[in-house]
Amino acid sequence: MSGKPVKITASRKMTLSAVLEEASERKGIELIGIIDSHVPEVQQELRELMDRGQAIPLEEGGVRYKQTTLILGAEVEVKEAGRGEAHFLCYVPTLDAMQSFTGWLARRCRNVTLSSQRIDCTIVQLQEQVASLGGLVIPAHIFTPHKGLYGSCTDHIAEVANPALFAAVELGLSSNTEMADQISELHPLPFVTNSDAHSLSKIGREYQSIVMKEPNFREWRLALTHAEGHMIAANYGLHPELGKYHQTSCQACGTPFPKEATDRCAACGKKAVIRGVEERIRQLADLEPGIHPVHRPAYIEQFPLEFLPGIGPKRREQLYREFGTEMNILHRVGEADLSRVIGELANVIIRARVGELTVNAGGAGTYGKVTMGK
Repeated sequence: MSGKPVKITASRKMTLSAVLEEASERKGIELIGIIDSHVPEVQQELRELMDRGQAIPLEEGGVRYKQTTLILGAEVEVKEAGRGEAHFLCYVPTLDAMQSFTGWLARRCRNVTLSSQRIDCTIVQLQEQVASLGGLVIPAHIFTPHKGLYGSCTDHIAEVANPALFAAVELGLSSNTEMADQISELHPLPFVTNSDAHSLSKIGREYQSIVMKEPNFREWRLALTHAEGHMIAANYGLHPELGKYHQTSCQACGTPFPKEATDRCAACGKKAVIRGVEERIRQLADLEPGIHPVHRPAYIEQFPLEFLPGIGPKRREQLYREFGTEMNILHRVGEADLSRVIGELANVIIRARVGELTVNAGGAGTYGKVTMGK
């Protein structure tokens, strides 16, 4: 490939092949969506993998690579008149459908070779176009102040979109099920925890456990609609306080604002206050915490290895060599086996599993931090 970036803020190591290899061999992910699949160079790389027999298109949608099925997706930005921007994830079942979507996008954006481009259409027009290709639309990081549907664009979905044409909503790194279900209009929709990874190490920091027969597009669609016994069985998500936009904070000096933000930071005097997801949900909430629809699965908070104190790159490599995937390490491997490989640091992983770590909340674009105190 040319080496030109697809996503400016992403690592240059985030090639299609590298992402698929990381998902299959390191993270143990059976189904992954890649939201840069609309880019012609990404499509060319996928075609080459197919030609070599390393990637196999599936009759029921998706492309198989080793232990992982790729779902082809694109992330786009729409700005409704008089409102802020919002990002949307658009998934289609086949490479041919994605190439058709690329042609549609190219007529509506400045540079179809980059991810998250603003396109010239309404949200409803986007929904209808993706539906015509047999695809699904999901609002991305729905609460974040940086181009989330609730965070930037609207107080109510029906004001700007057709709720029936959303397959689910993506919670984002800074919220969880308990927070999001305080908004009653979200109760009919599934929650997905698939937050955008800008580096290989962050793949799989959030994911779902899904009841389906095989990992492919058709089965995934059935799981999102709770059809034929398919369902999301559990959401595994980052502890929301680790998210970059959990609490309202000043972007200039980092000072948190525990209550509703003013226009100017009281600590440094600058107009750089970024409203947090926690505050935004409090503004929108029309239900008390603890009220959930019957279809809502458990939300399991997790601490990815790279967030855990003392477990640096060398220790992670030791764990990967011994136990295979990060999902095994975080949730399945016993304490005695972990201790055999990393000694007393095994206690950090065990305490993370049972919620015995302290989090200093993130905000204004900075991740939260994990400490050993409780």
